[in-house]
Amino acid sequence: MPADLSHAVSISTLGTAGIAAATFIVLGLALLTSSVDRRFAAQTLELQEEKLQRSEAYLAEAQRLTHTGSWAWRVAGGDALHLSEEWYRIYGFDPENGPPTFDERRQRTHPEDRAKWQGAIDQAIDEKSEYKVEFRILLPDGSVKHIHTVGHPVLNASGDLVQFVGSSTDITERKHAEEALRQAQTDLAHASRVTTMGELTASLAHEVNQPIAAAVTDANTCLRWLTRDQPDLEEAREAASRMAKDATRAAEIIARVRLIFKKGVAQRELVDVNELIREMIILLRNEISRHSISVRTELAEALPQIMGDRVQLQQVMMNLIMNSIDAMKGVEGRRELIINSQRTENDQLMVSVGDTGVGLPAQQADRIFDAFFSTKAHGTGMGLRISRSIVESHGGRLWAADNSPCGASFNLTLPTKVEAHE
Repeated sequence: MPADLSHAVSISTLGTAGIAAATFIVLGLALLTSSVDRRFAAQTLELQEEKLQRSEAYLAEAQRLTHTGSWAWRVAGGDALHLSEEWYRIYGFDPENGPPTFDERRQRTHPEDRAKWQGAIDQAIDEKSEYKVEFRILLPDGSVKHIHTVGHPVLNASGDLVQFVGSSTDITERKHAEEALRQAQTDLAHASRVTTMGELTASLAHEVNQPIAAAVTDANTCLRWLTRDQPDLEEAREAASRMAKDATRAAEIIARVRLIFKKGVAQRELVDVNELIREMIILLRNEISRHSISVRTELAEALPQIMGDRVQLQQVMMNLIMNSIDAMKGVEGRRELIINSQRTENDQLMVSVGDTGVGLPAQQADRIFDAFFSTKAHGTGMGLRISRSIVESHGGRLWAADNSPCGASFNLTLPTKVEAHE
């Protein structure tokens, strides 16, 4: 074999072997890389799953702590797409039985709140809008829970409403706390009324005694006219009529006092504020005259009635008038109580109780509505605080201002529209 041909064959043979070896090495490296990639991908997936599980655990714990369950339901048919573990716990359904149907969820709503709950959902579907609603649910064991639900609409690319997602929060504890607070405020207001009326015992006794004494006098007069040799029936009739009026007046005073002493649930009704002011002036008339105080009223005519609790509003007026009387007890000179009512431009009713007394406490005027703050030697410091709470619960405002040149005035506003108190 020629030398050059032998050399070519040798090179060819070596080249083929080198290529095979290189190919083997490349394939080995590829397999190794693929194995590393698979292990890396597996580790990454495992980490992601662990992170997801941890996030879900945190979310579940947060929902448990806040008593909030998440959910999603399809508009067509109302099927539940997602119900969290906390949602099941709140509503008392067993997740092992699968998600409840829309009708089962509706049946769990308290019968008295079912229409409100359904109405909120129907309106949200019609308007493709968010909805918020508070309602009660009735569990199989007879217990009742208060729920606050927020739902958000989800639209597809065509703008069609396909589902709602949202949350339901168990607010039962908050509702019970609010009710306990309302009851405590009611009890405190009642205690304040009883204390005030106790302080007015002498004045009230005098106020009741006047018509009773007049009735006794008229009764004796009537008897005298009837027992004459020639009875004067006309005079006797007039005396009997006066006696009936005096007895009625005494009964009305007692009825007002009993109403103020009454303890019960706040009841809203239409109240004529001008009539309420006149009633309190009559009730406190003896206390006013005992301290030589003149009363001037400027009550606007044709004022609209307001929706409120008559007894609570009477308490406010009694507190304000009594404060003015106390402020003028030791004042020399003119002692005048000025009460006026008017309608403001923003559909509100305004009442002002002013006096010519000592005025607001110097450098402490901003504290007069604080609980337990009082400028009186034996004051409880609760009258104005309770009065402000009552006015605010009626959607109004109560504040004080200095009068010029002397005294102070307390002003309150109350809304005249019924819907403001719903």
